[in-house]
Amino acid sequence: MSAPDLNLLVTLDVLLAEGSVARAARRLRLSPSAMSRALARLREVTGDPLLVRAGRGLVPSPRALEMRDRVARLVEESVAVLSPAKRLDPASLTRTFTLRTSDGFVENFGPRLLERIGAEAPGVRLHFLQKPDKDSGPLRDGSVDLETGLIEPGMGPELRSRALFRDRLVGVVREGHALSRGRMTLARYLGARHAGVSRRGGAQVLVEPALESLGVERRVVVVVGGFAAALALARESDLVATVPARHTEILRADLHTFRLPFELPDFAISLLWHPRMEGDQAHRWLRERVVEACG
Repeated sequence: MSAPDLNLLVTLDVLLAEGSVARAARRLRLSPSAMSRALARLREVTGDPLLVRAGRGLVPSPRALEMRDRVARLVEESVAVLSPAKRLDPASLTRTFTLRTSDGFVENFGPRLLERIGAEAPGVRLHFLQKPDKDSGPLRDGSVDLETGLIEPGMGPELRSRALFRDRLVGVVREGHALSRGRMTLARYLGARHAGVSRRGGAQVLVEPALESLGVERRVVVVVGGFAAALALARESDLVATVPARHTEILRADLHTFRLPFELPDFAISLLWHPRMEGDQAHRWLRERVVEACG
């Protein structure tokens, strides 16, 4: 069976609306003979006369009356599909976005982000997920809209990204800890007991290579899965946590923070998304709000 000529839908819609070959021809800027041929084609395709002569005019057949509203809706929907998207109105937007982030992002940047979204788009809801690994599968399959983190070689090469801010690692101990007083040295840092953070990738992998290049190593007595857990241990013990400064600013509010006594490069935290969302106006709007909140 050959595919139907969908252009005939527009012709049928105009014919049924005008009830006249001549008026329909003028509306579609066709000659009367071309419109007559189109009507003949429609009669052939539908197996119905559609418009029947009555005196000097034409009247719709029962089948034409039955399909008139449906044809009009189909044409209207087709025009909408093939037209440029309307300018986004955040105030009328109703949508849930899922963001996958690391420890500290919600605590440090969430309030500002929610304030901006609440003011512009009260119908938008955010769903924050913890980021346990660097798998970009959730961005590809659409279960996650946005992700924050380091750009690493193992991530999907097709992902889009935008830098949010630069961060650096700092050492953290409880107030009253021996390391909270006096000048910090490499020997003092190495002599303490440490809470390590182990995840697939992440800024924490900068520590051990830097120490190895100096021919030393720190004493890690416990390993946890996130920065918040490392800080919780440091708060209630003599353990040292080494964490990103900006990501954990609020989480470190009641703790003593010191600069690491060895050189480490800072690193960029980026916003990541899948290219299929590049042109989505609502998604683009949310990306801009995240950038503002992290600015």
